[in-house]
Amino acid sequence: MKPSLNEIQKLAKDKHIENKKYFDKLKKKTPKNLDYFMQELHDAEFKKTDCLSCANCCKTTGPLFTLADIERIAKHLRLKPQQFIDNYLRIDEDKDYVLQSVPCTFLDQDNTCFIYDVRPKACREFPHTDRKKFQQISDLTLQNVAICPAAFNIVEEMKKRLHF
Repeated sequence: MKPSLNEIQKLAKDKHIENKKYFDKLKKKTPKNLDYFMQELHDAEFKKTDCLSCANCCKTTGPLFTLADIERIAKHLRLKPQQFIDNYLRIDEDKDYVLQSVPCTFLDQDNTCFIYDVRPKACREFPHTDRKKFQQISDLTLQNVAICPAAFNIVEEMKKRLHF
């Protein structure tokens, strides 16, 4: 039986130190085929994961918006880029454009996205478990395992199959 979202958050917290140590080892001794291995784990997990049944990422975190994202989404919404920024975004402490609030403004009640076809790059790539040079984003992955059940499952499978 799959753990619930609340259980995933608790398990992720309980496993945080274990995961951090694992990723520290991964950075020191990165396998040559890591990108292929991660792509395989990612693909296998997302064959059985329905993001629409969860959408926790959209409910609890906001993506970064690149200038290309802003222009594309503004055009889709028939707004000028500055209007889009003024209506939906703010600048965070890292000087990045982010949503003014979460849950995401564009998330519908059925967990679908109003702007799915033009969604930000960060949303398209989440949870980043198939990213090239995966070992370089371990801090992000440590955060994402508490947000995304699929990321949690991928990391757990990774630890089972990839030993140092």
